[in-house]
Amino acid sequence: MLRTFSFLLLLTLLSSCTASELQQLLGSGELPLTQAEAASGLKEALSIGIGKGAELLSQKDGYFKSEYKILLPAEARKVTEKLKVVPGFSNVEEIILERINRGAEDAAMKAKPIFLNAIKEMSFTDAMNILLGGQDAATRYLESATNEQLYQQFNPVIIESLDRLNARKYWSDAVMAYNKIPFVDRANPDLDDYVTREALKGMYGMVAKEELNIRTNLSARSSDLLKKVFAKQDKK
Repeated sequence: MLRTFSFLLLLTLLSSCTASELQQLLGSGELPLTQAEAASGLKEALSIGIGKGAELLSQKDGYFKSEYKILLPAEARKVTEKLKVVPGFSNVEEIILERINRGAEDAAMKAKPIFLNAIKEMSFTDAMNILLGGQDAATRYLESATNEQLYQQFNPVIIESLDRLNARKYWSDAVMAYNKIPFVDRANPDLDDYVTREALKGMYGMVAKEELNIRTNLSARSSDLLKKVFAKQDKK
């Protein structure tokens, strides 16, 4: 754990270096890390931080009462606005919002092992490119490596959760009631694909937040070595 904590503090310095600068640091004796250890440390740091992020979203209100809350699309809000005067559907937006976010929270439990496996399978070259890349390099890598698999895992869980909460039928009934209103553009009653994609968008948003924390958390410099390393960065 101490090694991991120390590595988190070193990420900012390493990610600001060019490949040649990193090699010089690693080979100069100033920093007791080989490139292999740096890549291994990156994987360990990402596993801890991103695993924690996935767990946060899977808790109750992880989506519903957070910045990642899934909102209805604009066309859906047109439906709920019109339905406020229809008996039985006056609170349709509040009800459906809670239900779709609960569905996303249920699905988020599937994310952690998929992320951890993608990090484990990361090649040395991938790890070094992430280490030397932009502040969201790990997020972009994980999105490309996991998006399709996460969709396949999230979608049936969200469907099951929405059905358990009666959300899809509730929404379908609401849309059918809306579509009977004269002169309105017909709305699509399909809810699960939209919720799945929004849930994934929130998940990668959380990943990006955790990655930024990994790269920029300078809250402690626990050894003379770290103080010396970050003194070099502070002078840049």
